[in-house]
Amino acid sequence: MSKQIPVRPSEGLANVRYEIRGKLARRALAMERAGYDIISLNIGNPYAFGFRTPETMRLAMIENLRHSEGYVHQKGIFPAREAVVMQQQERGVRGVTAEEVFIGNGVSELIDLSLRALLNPGDEVLVPSPDYPLWTAAVNLNGGRAVHYPCCPDRDFVPDPAAMESLITRRTRAIVIVNPNNPTGAVYPRKTLAAIAGIAEEHRLVVLCDEIYDQILYDGAEFVPMATLVHHTLCCTMSGLSKIYRACGYRVGWAAFSGDVENAAEYLNGLELLSSLRLCSNVPGQWAVQTALGGYQSIRELTRPGGRLYESRQVILDGVAHSKYLRLSRPMGALYAFVEVRTDVLPDFDDQLFALDLLENKHVLVAPGVSFNVPYRNCFRITNLPEPQVLATVFARIEEVLDGRSAAGPALQIVGSTGKAG
Repeated sequence: MSKQIPVRPSEGLANVRYEIRGKLARRALAMERAGYDIISLNIGNPYAFGFRTPETMRLAMIENLRHSEGYVHQKGIFPAREAVVMQQQERGVRGVTAEEVFIGNGVSELIDLSLRALLNPGDEVLVPSPDYPLWTAAVNLNGGRAVHYPCCPDRDFVPDPAAMESLITRRTRAIVIVNPNNPTGAVYPRKTLAAIAGIAEEHRLVVLCDEIYDQILYDGAEFVPMATLVHHTLCCTMSGLSKIYRACGYRVGWAAFSGDVENAAEYLNGLELLSSLRLCSNVPGQWAVQTALGGYQSIRELTRPGGRLYESRQVILDGVAHSKYLRLSRPMGALYAFVEVRTDVLPDFDDQLFALDLLENKHVLVAPGVSFNVPYRNCFRITNLPEPQVLATVFARIEEVLDGRSAAGPALQIVGSTGKAG
């Protein structure tokens, strides 16, 4: 019998991480299978917390199922692309036609395709820190190098344009903007975005804008579409149905290109080639786009005072305010809070050990801050999708864990639900 040789993964995966669905999530699943009730706050999946896709969108998809059984154009069906064009025009974005719109299997696929069409080995992309980790992973997977620009807690996680510009080299090809931000909930001011747009134009960098949370705003926060500020270099605006329209499983996202499209013809042809290689994106879900963008925007009921997302966010704010250990830059958009643990109170705090402790002993799953490519270890991300009373319970459990860690000191041993050291 021949010697068994293990199948090794590609070396290209060495710098790829996605801890949001990593070891902790796998441990949580194992605990659920063992009979434990786990409160999972690691992923922004509206359906898991009882949210439904608007009925008009479901009906639009169902009524067009008979038109969804064959391949469609690699860029997507025309009604969906035209709806994106209309939205961009209404927001003041100039020069976008259906030819500059690509429909993908969620924004996730479009992030990968846009970077694959752009990068040569060793090219650099400026990515925020903290970031949505798919951006860093996709840059690395496509032969590039993610250069992280800091979005610091003492600036409410808003980037410093001057610090960003200092990181630009001759290999820099693009700047990534995630606004409203995941994981921090920051909504970037117009002045900051205008400065970044100017830097991108001066250095002829592609601006890649992840705006999937563009209508999830609180307390009168203003969302400024980046494409309204970028005119003299290429700008790619990405959004989709997953969050605002609570339709994650439909896997429908779009990328709309604006700005200096004329000098990007070869790049856009390359992106269309990659789109053709996957034939087309999910067709049934595309029929919901026109109804979604042109219809009543029900998300606003959820984000105003009295709405569920608003009230759940308020519980997070209250939970932090009442804690001896926590602080928080007030999230003004999106579905998350990036909570800090005060190192002056818990100097030996470690986000991964804390997350494991919280899961094993209190059956709450959060995402450690290090999952989002930050150099510090005193943060964690939670979502405000659960009912307010659930989040109130969560913060009570978090405080209990932190009380225990404070009392035990750095020698704390994590003991799991099974009674075994973790």
